[in-house]
Amino acid sequence: MSDENDVMSTADRLIYMANQIARNLAAQGDAEAVASTASHIASFWDPHMRARIVALAAEQPDALSPIAAQAVRRISA
Repeated sequence: MSDENDVMSTADRLIYMANQIARNLAAQGDAEAVASTASHIASFWDPHMRARIVALAAEQPDALSPIAAQAVRRISA
């Protein structure tokens, strides 16, 4: 049984996932991690998820790590 207070919102989950991908790829160095994170999101996230993370990045600019934020900017361009 889960407590409602422990359940992440969809927005929180997308931010968490983008940051987790970026964190896992950070060892590649910033430029490669940004490219790889953007590629992963573009390849594996459905269009609705991609559009939502772009919107969330604009609404909550401090929620994403620097690598994740740059990757999201890249996919929105």
